[in-house]
Amino acid sequence: MTADERLQKAIELMRDAYRHQMAGDLERAIALYKGSIALHPTAEAHTFLGWTYSFQDRLDDAIAECKAAIAVDPDFGNPYNDIGSYLIKLGKLDEAIPWLEAAIGAKRYDPRHYPHCNLGQVYWGKGLLGKAVEEFERALAIEPEYPFARAALASIRKQLN
Repeated sequence: MTADERLQKAIELMRDAYRHQMAGDLERAIALYKGSIALHPTAEAHTFLGWTYSFQDRLDDAIAECKAAIAVDPDFGNPYNDIGSYLIKLGKLDEAIPWLEAAIGAKRYDPRHYPHCNLGQVYWGKGLLGKAVEEFERALAIEPEYPFARAALASIRKQLN
């Protein structure tokens, strides 16, 4: 199989894995993501494998896959945000901050408002309400109708008044 054929097959497996993941067949999704990575490692496949692990509350495995994604493509911002999100779930707010900041600065990342919302959650959880407001406002500057950011900002403003 040529390198291009391997890449095309890896992409096909990753798409199939995503369909299984969204259908709730996580074990099949995991197997397919691993197959994709074995053929041609991509940051996307590692990130999505990590996301699948997070559905199983395997957050350490999810973080490891995101780190593998970063090793493949350090410009891909999604795994930085995902690590930050997983660390938030683990209650490791201070550890999440540099990962979320890296996601914000990443060259290739979409959706750009997510790391701002996650950073806003960190600051809110730490009682740094002014910084939280700034991050949720940044998220809304990118995605004005994002309901979570709008609700979070309204809640914090109530706390401040």
